[in-house]
Amino acid sequence: MSKSKKERQAYFIGGGIAGLAGAVYLIRDFGFEGKNIHILESLNILGGSSDGIGTPENGFVCRGGRMLNEETYENLWDLFYSVPSLDRPGISVTEEILEFDHAHPTHANARLIDKDGRVLDVMSMGFDHDDRVKLMKLMVEPEKNLNNLRIRDWFGAHFFTTNFWHMWQTTFAFQEWSSLTELKRYMNRMILEFSRIQTLEGVTRTPYNQYDSLILPMKAYLEENGADFSLKYTVTDLDFKDDPDNIVVSAIHYVSGEKTDGKISVGKKDMVYLTTGCITDCSDNGDLKTPARLLPDNPPSADLWRRIAAKKDGLGNPEPFFGNIQETKWQSYTVTLNGDKLLKMIEKYSRNVPGSGALMTFKDSSWLMSIVVAAQPHFKNQPDSQTIFWGYGLFPDRIGDYVKKPMIDCTGEEILTELLHHLHFEDEIDGIMKDVVNVIPTMMPYVDALFQPRSKGDRPLVVPKNSKNLALLGQFVEIPKDMVFTEEYSVRSARLAVYTLMKSDKKVAPVTPYNKQPEVLLRALNTMYR
Repeated sequence: MSKSKKERQAYFIGGGIAGLAGAVYLIRDFGFEGKNIHILESLNILGGSSDGIGTPENGFVCRGGRMLNEETYENLWDLFYSVPSLDRPGISVTEEILEFDHAHPTHANARLIDKDGRVLDVMSMGFDHDDRVKLMKLMVEPEKNLNNLRIRDWFGAHFFTTNFWHMWQTTFAFQEWSSLTELKRYMNRMILEFSRIQTLEGVTRTPYNQYDSLILPMKAYLEENGADFSLKYTVTDLDFKDDPDNIVVSAIHYVSGEKTDGKISVGKKDMVYLTTGCITDCSDNGDLKTPARLLPDNPPSADLWRRIAAKKDGLGNPEPFFGNIQETKWQSYTVTLNGDKLLKMIEKYSRNVPGSGALMTFKDSSWLMSIVVAAQPHFKNQPDSQTIFWGYGLFPDRIGDYVKKPMIDCTGEEILTELLHHLHFEDEIDGIMKDVVNVIPTMMPYVDALFQPRSKGDRPLVVPKNSKNLALLGQFVEIPKDMVFTEEYSVRSARLAVYTLMKSDKKVAPVTPYNKQPEVLLRALNTMYR
């Protein structure tokens, strides 16, 4: 990674969607030469938490899933209008996704299912008077009054029995102990979804998993423009100039894939963009016969964040987010099957063809299991003869209802067995198991870290005060009014970072204030009383 001293360089630490988006913005909006953009990623693949990998022989896996939204992802759609589709020459990724989504609209008919296998009528949110009062009060409460508060500190016990909570919790992966501030932001930012949470009509679908549909086109765009990808480069530390009044990065320390220590000198005109934290750090995959392991030690992204925060004020505090795996972990699983027998059974049961149903949640399951059946194929290299679906459990430490052990200790086969019992397909288990290629459980110790209660300053600004060449990206920076656990948050952080360090007067698309539109508020009020 040698560089001419006469050329301005940009270093992106982390090859997730935020880092890739930042690189695209530099090229698209500032004519930055790709050869001067360096993306350092510790894994051997780009994409960060927006992943999707696998083979027909060994099965496919998505560690997590996040919904897109046509109305509220202002910067994401703008960005991908500039990225060409890989499969359809002449159109952009945004056009490709929106055309696909409009052809495969979402309308969940089986959003919540009880222990007897009955699909519940969830038109009513199930609120009582106290729930309504507290929810409305939360939406207008100043955030300064909510520091370190948890959702259960605000609401009474009844709130957590409502249809609303079961649906909202599993749509976005909230827990009772999650940040009250974050729930407030979600309620204001996603108020459109509040009125249609029972059908999830606002979910926007990508043609394939998000790695194939979002990451690969960005990678191709950057490769075509000559960007430098340094995979299996783990950045371990940053050096700062001895300047008590300013933040100026002078060097980047890294360990390469060959365990070779390296150092990159950062010139005074160069820029460093650091993704502070990764929710899929330390994740582990099992398989049909092997449980996923809990590997929580020393998440590398948090370790780097901790090191630099100790050197300079204003770089935030990773401890509230990466200090309690009992509250931040949950487990997903991806099922690969030969044939479509099971998907046809789920389709008949749910009255949703694959790709139209969004989440199905088994609200009485001890693991709080949910599944998502996407349109097939969900992977570019998935053959027509195979089908896949994805699911997760928010309570992996609890004993299963049918498989009498914690989910965290279960093989893929045992997790699928538990699910089939909740679907009441017990009589078909033997036949279904003959079709299974693999069931890959994934344990993620920090997947909910971004929802942990926090105080002002724990999440640093995208460009910290007095920073001259360092910007921070991703899910652990502070962007007022917007909500984490979304690709939009990462893309917005990248756009803010690039425009600020480039000293540009270009405008970042603002958060659309749907929560101030009378017709939207009227629908929300009606929903509260349904």
